[in-house]
Amino acid sequence: MHANLLQLSKKIRVGAVSYLNTKPLLYGLQHHAVHESIELMEDYPANLARALQDNTIDIGLVPVAVIPGLAAPNIISDYCIGATGPVASVCIFSSVPMESIKTVYLDYQSKTSVNLARILLKEYWKQDALLLEAPSNFIELIDGTTAAVIIGDRALEKYNSYPYRYDLAEAWLNYTGKPFVFATWVSNKPLDAGFINDFNEANALGIENIETVVNQLPQKNLSYNLHTYFTQNISYHLDTAKKEGMAQFLSLL
Repeated sequence: MHANLLQLSKKIRVGAVSYLNTKPLLYGLQHHAVHESIELMEDYPANLARALQDNTIDIGLVPVAVIPGLAAPNIISDYCIGATGPVASVCIFSSVPMESIKTVYLDYQSKTSVNLARILLKEYWKQDALLLEAPSNFIELIDGTTAAVIIGDRALEKYNSYPYRYDLAEAWLNYTGKPFVFATWVSNKPLDAGFINDFNEANALGIENIETVVNQLPQKNLSYNLHTYFTQNISYHLDTAKKEGMAQFLSLL
C-alpha cells in the first residue's frame, strides 16, 4: 500500500485542454508507455493555466498568453495546438460585416484567443468595437451589430450558423505573415530529458494515428469534418516559424 502511494505520488501530473483538437495528442499519451508515468486531467485552457500556476499540475497544454505570467516556464515539447492558415475553431461570428460590428463578446475559455482578438480588432481590422467579457449565454446574444469570439468545439458546432465568420488564425497570418500557436506544452519545473523524449514520442504517435482518432469520435452536433480539422486546420508541430509567430504575439501582449 505504501509503495503504491509512493509510486502514485511520483507520477507527473499532466493537464490538457478538453477540446477536440487535443484528441490526437491525448491518444498518443494514452497509447504510449509514457502513460504509466503520468496522471492525466482535462479542463478548459484558463483553468489549466491556473493549475500550472498553483502547481497542482506539472505540465499543461496551456494558452501561450499565460506563459509570461508563470514563474519558471519551460516549453517541453515539439508539439502544440497551432495553425498555418484558417483554424476553424477560433472565429468571430457575426450577423453583420466587420465594419458594422459595434460590440464583441469575448469567450472566457481562453486567454490567448481573447488577446488575439483584441490585437487583430485594433491593429488589423482597425475596429474600435466595445469588447465585453462573455456571460455563459453569450452565443445567444449574437445579433445585429453584436458579435462574439467563439472558440473550441462550440465554434465547430456554430461554424455555418452566421452570415459572417472571421477566422482569427487566418487573420493573424494575413497581418504578420506568420503561423499562430494557441497552446503549447509547458512545465513549471525542469523535467528529466528521458521523460521529455518519451513525451514527444507519445505526441508523435497520436499525430500518426489521426485516422483512428477520428473514427473513435462521435460526429454529432458538428457541422465540420473532423478529419479536415485535424489534418488541414490544426498544425501540431512546433517548428521555427511557429516559434517566431509565438514570440511576436507575446511581444504584442
